[in-house]
Amino acid sequence: MGSVAVDSAGIFPEGGENDSKNLDAGALFVLKSRGSWLHCGYHLTMAIVSPVLLSLPFAFTLLGWSGGVLCLTAAGLTTFYSYNLLSIVLEHFALLGRRHLRFRDMAHDILGPGWGRYFVGPLQLFMCYFAVIACTLLGGQSLKYIYVLSSPNGSMQLYQFIAIFGGLTLIMGQMPSFHSLRHINLVSLFLCLVYCACTTGGALYIGYSYKAPKTDYTVTGEGINRVFGIFNAISIISTAYGNGIIPEIQATIAPPMAGKMFKGLLVCYSVVISTFFSVAISGYWAFGNQSQPSILSNFIVDGVPLLPKWFLLIIYVSTLIQISAVTLVYLQPTNVVIDRKFADPKKPEFSMRNMVPRLIFRSLSVVIAATVAAMLPFFGDMMALAGAFACIPLDFIMPMVFYNVTFKPSRRSLIFWVNTVIAAVSTMLVAVGAVASIRQIILDAKTYKLFANM
Repeated sequence: MGSVAVDSAGIFPEGGENDSKNLDAGALFVLKSRGSWLHCGYHLTMAIVSPVLLSLPFAFTLLGWSGGVLCLTAAGLTTFYSYNLLSIVLEHFALLGRRHLRFRDMAHDILGPGWGRYFVGPLQLFMCYFAVIACTLLGGQSLKYIYVLSSPNGSMQLYQFIAIFGGLTLIMGQMPSFHSLRHINLVSLFLCLVYCACTTGGALYIGYSYKAPKTDYTVTGEGINRVFGIFNAISIISTAYGNGIIPEIQATIAPPMAGKMFKGLLVCYSVVISTFFSVAISGYWAFGNQSQPSILSNFIVDGVPLLPKWFLLIIYVSTLIQISAVTLVYLQPTNVVIDRKFADPKKPEFSMRNMVPRLIFRSLSVVIAATVAAMLPFFGDMMALAGAFACIPLDFIMPMVFYNVTFKPSRRSLIFWVNTVIAAVSTMLVAVGAVASIRQIILDAKTYKLFANM
C-alpha cells in the first residue's frame, strides 16, 4: 500500500511505521509500535488497576451494599464493552490504511478536526495530567505511611514526601517511550496483586479481631446530600475504571494488530475483577461508613497501627512502587504533546537538539504536578471531579459515538440502542456528577488548607 497523505495527527497505514516522514515527533518518539498483546495487557492493567481502587470502600459508604456492588459491576461491564468497541474502531481504520495513534486522532478523523483539537484532545490531556497529580499525591501518602510506621512522632509533613516522590518521578519520567515501560509495568502488575491481596487480608483480619471498629452500613447523608453523594460515588467508581488512553496503548502494538487488543483487555480485566471487588467489599465490610477516601488510612488509628508493622510495610512499599509506574503511564500523553511541540522528528531521537528540550519540559511538567499535589492534597474530592468531567465522557460516551458514526448500525439493531442508551445515561451522569463534585468541594472548602498535612 502506498503512503497516505495525512496531517500532523499521526495517522499512517498499518505496517507503515518505518515511513516516518508523515509523523510528528510525539507519535514518532513516544508511541513506538513494537509491543505484543501481552505488553498491551501490562499497559492496560497499569492504566486501570492502580491504588486509586483503594477509594472504592469509601464510594460504598455513599451507595450502601446493594448500590455499591451494582455500580461496581455495571461500570466494569460497561468499560470492558466500551474499550472493546474503541479497539474495534481502531482496527477498522488501521485496515483502511489510517491507523490512529491518539484519542484526538480518532476524533479528528471520525467527527472532524474541531472535535479532536478543541474537545477530545484537551479533555484527555486534562484527565491524564490530573491522574499524574493524583498519583503523585498517593505516592507521597505512601511514603508518609512508611515514615509514620518507623517514626510515629516524626515531624516531616506530607508535602515533603510528595516532593520526594516527585523527584523520583522526575527521573523516571525521562523514559523515552511508552513501549519502554513494558517491563516496569509487568513488575507493577504483580505488585498491585500483592498490595490488593494484603489490603483485603488486612481488612478481614481487622474485621474479625478485637480491634474491629463498630461497623455501620447506613448510607451517609440525608435528603439532597444523599442524592449528591450517590452521584459523587458514581464519579469515583468511574474514575477507578477510567483509562482514557486506549488509542495510545493500542498504538504500542506491532502490526498486524487484529485481535491483540482484545487479548490485552482479557488480561487486564482478569486483574480488575480480582482486585476491585476484593478490596471494595472487604474494606467496606470491615469499616462500614467509616471507610476513608483511601482505605489504608483506616489501618492506622491515632498513630496506632491495627496490623503488624511488617505487614503494613509490605502494603505501603508495593503501593509506592506500583503507583510510580502508574504515574509514568499517565505521563505519556503529556510527553507526546511535549515532543510534538518541542522536538524535531527529522533529527535523531537522542540528539542534543531533542534531548535538551525533552529533559527541560518533561521535568517541568512533573514539578508542576508535584506542586499542585502538595498544595491541594484532597484525594476524595479530586477523584469525583476528574470522574465527572473527564473519565465518563472519554470512557463511557466517546467510544459509543465513535462506533455508531463509523459503522452506522441500523437504528433497529440492538447495538445501536445499547450504545445510544449508554451514551445518553452517561451524559446525564456527567451533568449531575459535575454539580455534585463541585458542590462537595464547596462544602469541604472550610477544611481546605494549602500544603495540608493530610
